[in-house]
This record gives sequence, structure tokens and C-alpha cells, in this order.
Amino acid sequence: ALQRYVKPLVDESSTILVREGRHPVVEQLHSDLTFVPNDITLDCEHNRLVILTGPNMAGKSTYLRQVALIVLLAQIGSFVPAAEARIGLVDRIFTRVGASDNLAAGQSTFMVEMIESAHILNSATARSLILLDEIGRGTSTYDGLSIAWAIAEHIQDRRHLGARTLFATHYHEMTQLEGLREGIKNYCVAVQERDGEVVFLRKIVAGGADRSYGIHVAKLAGLPASVIERAQEVLAQLEQTDSTTSTPALPSEQKPTQASLPHPHPIVDEVRQIDLFSMTPLDALNRLADLQRRAADSDT
Repeated sequence: ALQRYVKPLVDESSTILVREGRHPVVEQLHSDLTFVPNDITLDCEHNRLVILTGPNMAGKSTYLRQVALIVLLAQIGSFVPAAEARIGLVDRIFTRVGASDNLAAGQSTFMVEMIESAHILNSATARSLILLDEIGRGTSTYDGLSIAWAIAEHIQDRRHLGARTLFATHYHEMTQLEGLREGIKNYCVAVQERDGEVVFLRKIVAGGADRSYGIHVAKLAGLPASVIERAQEVLAQLEQTDSTTSTPALPSEQKPTQASLPHPHPIVDEVRQIDLFSMTPLDALNRLADLQRRAADSDT
């Protein structure tokens, strides 16, 4: 076909297998660029829950939406943008993607996130497809990681749910779940560093990411060179401090506790809570200037 769509195999298995899948909308909007296709394998056995890590702007959210659209297109009888697709029927597709608040109802971004997450956990079945993007980012690091961890465990456990799930997160600690819980797999968005620059390859590969490249993204957004340079200095100091702190591994048969989790610098915790999409450029610069000043004060 002109658009390279194929006829999917739709059956009653639990397997979702897509080879070289593409986002049907994004690839048309950027027709002048080559869209990087990606595979996905989900089932209710050994690949129930995928923990997806990687830098901001690398394509995690696009990948989640791409999988949902391919499944939806297949189940309505359409051809799908892929080289090959086998879709085990899903009863519903649940998504928790994006950040928003509900000012009229007096609900914060985090409250909306928790309400939507509760609806998913209370309504999904083992036949559902669940897409979760950055659960827990609207609160403190410890609370956010603990909630994200507990939600992943609940979904993975077939006694509770056992649904096929894609879980994108910036909490790199979540990758520990692969070795602690059956049916969880780690994947990340590949990047390549060339001459001090970072290139997003847009390719989903096995394994977990160990860096977020947030400062590189800030540089791409046009933040002043002095701010970028200072951020790199602060990051180096924080990484040096963190490397001297021994963090015990999470026990396999116990729930994670705050005592067993890393203890980042308070400024790092605050940066993680910033919702850039709800800020104006001026607000963002003012916030960065404040963080820079406080970081400098903490060094003296």
C-alpha cells in the first residue's frame, strides 16, 4: 500500500505483537522526515508490563499513543501502520497521559492524575490495555515514586489485575521491578552522544535508561548559556554527593519504603515537580533564576 499499511491478525489470544509500528498521525505531519518505526510485544504471561524510561522529548509518549492507535485501528477492522501486527483482543483501552488540572472543580494536576489512575485500577480487567505516562510526577519524589511503584505492582499481579500495560516513567528506580516481579520488562529510548551533543535515536531498545538528559533538553529550548553552565555544575555536585551515599537494594518480598530509596538534593526534588507545559517562558526563566540563586547559596 502507498502508506505501507498491513492487514493485522486479530484473535482471542493475549498477545499484542507489532513489528515496525508507526504513529499514523505523526508520520503524516512530518512527512518530510523519516519516522522511526518500533516494535512492541505484550501478553498476559512474561511481557505483561513494560517499564519505559528515557529522556524528555525522546518519543516515549508518541510510542504509547502509537501502540494504542494500532490496537484501536485493528479492532475496528482497519489496516494498520506496521510491517506486521497480531492483536489479541482488548476489551478497553485506558490511558493516563498528559498533565492537566481542573480549576473549576478545585482539583490540582496531581489530584486529577490520581482520580484517573483510580478509575483505571478499579475498572480495567485482564483483557484491557493500559497506558500510563509519568505517574506520580505531580507530587514529591518519595510520594510519587512510591505511588508509581505500587501501581505497577498492582497491575502486574494477576491476583489483582494482570493487564497488558505500557508504563512510561522518569523514575529510573522503577527499573528494579524487572528483577523483583515476574512479567515486567525494561525498555528505553536509545540516545547517542556525539562530540558532547545528545542525539535522540527514537528507537525503543531493551534495558533501562540511566540518565534523563534534562539539561540537554533545556539547552535545546533556548535557556541562556550561563544557566545551562550553572545547571551542569550543580548536577556534577549532586551526582558526586549521591555517589557517596550507599542505597540498599529493595527487598523482593517487601513493599518499597522511603528509607530504601535515594535521597536527592531538595532542589532536584523541586525541579522534578515543575510542570513546564503550564508555564510561560518568562515564568520558566524566573524559576530557573531562583533555583540558580538557591543552589549558589547552598554552596556557601
